[in-house]
Amino acid sequence: MVVKKRKAKPLFIVLMIILLFAVGLFISWFYFTSPVSKESNANIEVVIPAGTSTKKIASILKEKNLIKSELVFHLYVKINHIHSLKASTYMLKKSMSMKEIIIVLEKGNTYNPNAVRLTFKEGKRITDYANVIAENTNHTYEEVISIMQNKDYIRTLIQNYWFLTDAVLQDGIYYPLEGYLAPDTYEFKDKEVKVENIIEVMLKEEEKKLEKYQNELSIHIHDFITMASILELEGTNIENRKMIAGIFNNRMANNMNLGSDVTAYYALQYPMTKDLTTEEFNVNNPYNTRNISKLGLPIGPICNPSISSIEASIYPTNSAYLYFVADKKGEIHYTKTLQEHEKKVPEIKEKGEWIW
Repeated sequence: MVVKKRKAKPLFIVLMIILLFAVGLFISWFYFTSPVSKESNANIEVVIPAGTSTKKIASILKEKNLIKSELVFHLYVKINHIHSLKASTYMLKKSMSMKEIIIVLEKGNTYNPNAVRLTFKEGKRITDYANVIAENTNHTYEEVISIMQNKDYIRTLIQNYWFLTDAVLQDGIYYPLEGYLAPDTYEFKDKEVKVENIIEVMLKEEEKKLEKYQNELSIHIHDFITMASILELEGTNIENRKMIAGIFNNRMANNMNLGSDVTAYYALQYPMTKDLTTEEFNVNNPYNTRNISKLGLPIGPICNPSISSIEASIYPTNSAYLYFVADKKGEIHYTKTLQEHEKKVPEIKEKGEWIW
């Protein structure tokens, strides 16, 4: 007896096709209306001239990389019966969804022509940050530095931010907030913004970035931030910074000084634009780990590190290495013994790849 296979019902097949199409459409719609970059907080200036069509607005937004699809933008406006996108100058972000951008364009101008945007870069010192503030606001460099070093003010901050401890007020610390101000771009109302306001906005951003690591950082946070500040300048990415962190841990475990050149520059408050003399490298200073008598970490951070450098300080890579040296290409060479290290340095110089 031959059993005939039952054919799938045409209606069932049609329904499955419709369902799959609907699911695919939903996923695509969600993707194309979501933010271009959830992590980006940078402000992007967008000018919408008077009389600009919806199609042209979509094109402008796509050119600025604020939306993923001009077509979906146009459809979104049509489907939601949006009839008035106002001409003006806007400050938008890649972290905004298509819906959020359209709401702003519907409401009209939120752009403040008097606003000041301050960009504080990773790996820079408090003195660099003070220059940024002085150059873009109505405050002098000396005024900014004075506030940064005001111990009474710092004590109020310690009470308000869990990651600031009394360690930042040790005798010998140059700038108590060094290492704790989050590098980023910030916008303020105008040039009259108070220095304290700038500092506290940066501290709040730092608090947000450190929150996920709070358990690991809570006991020895000053040490972690100090280590991270060295890694920021010694390494070029999170992988080699983790490796360098492991090497520094090995050196401390073997009762060796860290021997970090960048700490000598900070001790002297010199820019890292030239090689130092032997005498300068050996200066006796609580920041200078090149001095043979200075064991352990510097007294405090030597720059304001990125969150990736902080992560590297928390999760170092274990190895048997005790030495490293970087060439001018940024490649880092690791060695296990002083003999290997002393052989590697002239090899780099012979290749013309020495950093200076």
